[in-house]
Amino acid sequence: MSEHFYQSHVFVCQNERPDGHPRGCCQAKGATRLRNYMKVRVKELGLPATRINTAGCLDRCELGPVMVIYPQGTWYRYESQDDIEEILQTHLIEGKIVERLQLQPDQ
Repeated sequence: MSEHFYQSHVFVCQNERPDGHPRGCCQAKGATRLRNYMKVRVKELGLPATRINTAGCLDRCELGPVMVIYPQGTWYRYESQDDIEEILQTHLIEGKIVERLQLQPDQ
């Protein structure tokens, strides 16, 4: 491991709003199930310098579920285990952006 305890922090929104809220919420779109999957896969892939963190509202509710990865500050929207696999492989292992899932600042 490097001189820093973690090299990547993945903040995964787990916010839950009441049913019918106009903005929706990441929780209702499967965020917890997919975060749990990501945690298991990070261990299986042997990425000890990556920390999967639960986050409160990241304020992009309509686009959710969403995550942000630091230190790069890259935002992603994801919907499936396949999306999670692509983010893990491309962003965290290869160090490249998954452009099809990346959120832009104006979104």
